[in-house]
Amino acid sequence: MNVFKPFIYFSALLVLGCVTVGCGDYNNPLMTPSPASVARFTATLLPSNEVPPVSGTEANGSGTAAVTFNLTKDSNGNVTAATLDVTVSATGFPPGTALTASHIHGGSAGVNGGILVSFGLVAGEVTFPNGSGSFTKQGVTMTIDQANSIMANPGAFYVNIHTAANPGGVARGQLTAAQ
Repeated sequence: MNVFKPFIYFSALLVLGCVTVGCGDYNNPLMTPSPASVARFTATLLPSNEVPPVSGTEANGSGTAAVTFNLTKDSNGNVTAATLDVTVSATGFPPGTALTASHIHGGSAGVNGGILVSFGLVAGEVTFPNGSGSFTKQGVTMTIDQANSIMANPGAFYVNIHTAANPGGVARGQLTAAQ
């Protein structure tokens, strides 16, 4: 029987350890699942918002952008990961218009700024055979700092779309928080 004593003690400790882990402190951030959340933004894209304003055959176009940030937060509400989904719809462009790029830029209304987040659009990937169309990109990579900056002051950032005729941007709109 002495041979089984260590086995019995080991089994008792194993069961006790499993019970202790099962009764863990769920207020401990290491054991609390990360709450996911979203932040939504919209932008009205107009050629007249570009700096300088677009002229010529593409000046009559317009569009909208709906941007959703997919956020993972820790138990204190701090963003720990972020991606975005975007849908851009456009109308009023000349038939056959092809987009070359689309981004979020830093810059207030009337001020050009550098690219902050590229939507990963490849030149010619999106065309508007009848002058209208849309595209959606999901899971676009962004940094925590980019997400936090935009959420803190969306109006300091803009979405635009680019074409070969207007490589600096054909239609632009400042981000606004959406419900």
